[in-house]
Amino acid sequence: MLNLERLRTLDALSRHGSVSAAAEGLHVTTSAVSQQLAKLEREVGQQLLAKNGRGVRLTDAGRLLAEHASRILSQVELAQADLEAQRGQVAGELRLSAFPTAARGLFPVALSALRREHPALRLRSRELEPARGIAGVVRGDLDLAVVLDWYNKPMPLPDGLVKAPVLDDPADVALPAGHRLAGRDEVDLGEFAEDEWITWGEGEFCHEWLMFTLRSRGVEPIVGHRAAETHTQLNLVQAGLGVCIAPLLGRHPVPEGVVMVPLKQRVRRHVYVVWRADADRRPSIRAAVRALQEAAAKVG
Repeated sequence: MLNLERLRTLDALSRHGSVSAAAEGLHVTTSAVSQQLAKLEREVGQQLLAKNGRGVRLTDAGRLLAEHASRILSQVELAQADLEAQRGQVAGELRLSAFPTAARGLFPVALSALRREHPALRLRSRELEPARGIAGVVRGDLDLAVVLDWYNKPMPLPDGLVKAPVLDDPADVALPAGHRLAGRDEVDLGEFAEDEWITWGEGEFCHEWLMFTLRSRGVEPIVGHRAAETHTQLNLVQAGLGVCIAPLLGRHPVPEGVVMVPLKQRVRRHVYVVWRADADRRPSIRAAVRALQEAAAKVG
């Protein structure tokens, strides 16, 4: 009889690509991963791993069993979801992630409400950028991820995931109080052709969105500074080092000397939560989605 935990370890190695990454994903030691895989090889009577430089790779038998393991684990999760749904209890462990401003702006309210209303539910949260959050849900490392896309640049969602809207988050331009456009009721992105931008990290979805949007308005961006956190960006604006896009979620308190001016384009980003379709019936998933939506209704 194949051992489920050993199949889970093999599946983690297949998804993550290395023993150390599988151990991190499973929250165990690398030694524990190696021991589980050695026991699984003895159980099936075939070599599942082969040396590959300093690491390992799956053999043909290993890949075949890993494919079965993925399907078996999906069915187990579906069975657990059905049992939870029949029992109707919000219990067990729920692993969530959110991008930084959502973690700041939504998690404190949503997670405290979940803990208060469902004391049998154990919550584990992480701060991750949207792409990493989605990847974590696909791999099974996370149950839910709060992610985003923009009104003019949607983020593709892999097959097998379900999503629900959390909020539409309006964004303004943050300017130093002494900026030439700080007194305006609204501005156009095309008016910032000569300004330095404070933006997100290279390759991050929000940075790529900003570059795409500015260029679509005929502006070749001048990027002066990069910072992942909204408040770091706003502090750089306060120092007169440039301008930035500032979504409403997670930006308060706005530093003194920083002015928010709406855009004529009415820029918005869409914030939503994603989870695996095979876990759709879990009461804990449904409770978490409701809590996030109720927390979002208080943003303003």
